[in-house]
Amino acid sequence: MSEASPRLQSRHALVTGAGSGIGRAIAERFAAEGASVTVLDFVREAAESVVAGIRARGGQADAASCDVSDTEAVRRVFDALPRLDILVNNAGIAHIGTVETTTPADLDRVYAVNVKGVYHCLHFGMPKLLAQGGGVILNLASIASKVGLPDRFAYSMTKGAVLSMTLSVARDYVSRGIRCNCICPARVHTPFVDGFIAKTYPGREAEIFAKLSAAQPVGRMGEPSEIAALAAFLCSPEASFITGSAYDIDGGTTLLR
Repeated sequence: MSEASPRLQSRHALVTGAGSGIGRAIAERFAAEGASVTVLDFVREAAESVVAGIRARGGQADAASCDVSDTEAVRRVFDALPRLDILVNNAGIAHIGTVETTTPADLDRVYAVNVKGVYHCLHFGMPKLLAQGGGVILNLASIASKVGLPDRFAYSMTKGAVLSMTLSVARDYVSRGIRCNCICPARVHTPFVDGFIAKTYPGREAEIFAKLSAAQPVGRMGEPSEIAALAAFLCSPEASFITGSAYDIDGGTTLLR
């Protein structure tokens, strides 16, 4: 396993959307920090692959699969958990479009995952956390929740909701041993980004990747491991005085706004 200190030793964590990208990096980092991780993803094979990698490195993990927009499916996942100390709401989908080009079906699809999915996990996860006498919730928002991004109407709306849910939960449960924060990344280099570029700009992949990287002041995209490092800190005892906060991790992107 990693040489990182076991800050999350004996903690039981569930990470949604953990089959790839940022979620995978968070699950792997948590396991390296000593946590037992439930790797939840819509694609069971992806979750099982992450679990196999964690176990091969000596970590503890189990796979679970469901659509976070499905109320009863999420209920079943949380009912099956023996314990929960850390909940990371990472699962989300993107959408490109203005208010004019975003159809009602587009809005419903993005809302179902990015807002209702987070609600489901909060709703069914909170009793588990309280049963342990407290715990930590970390939501993945976005800089889109704070600044206006072009052609991201539905996505920005949902990430704004994630930020608001973070603040509400932090306020309601601060006296009950629950900390709740969110992370607001800018563009991070994940398989999703590579797939989007390949699909939208066939034959121009290198050019577009360089353009998107240069759009952030530090001159590159973030790495999933960098988001995971911040997540591990915020979910550790070292961050015990932090709740109701939204952390930008954006390569200076918000400096340009």
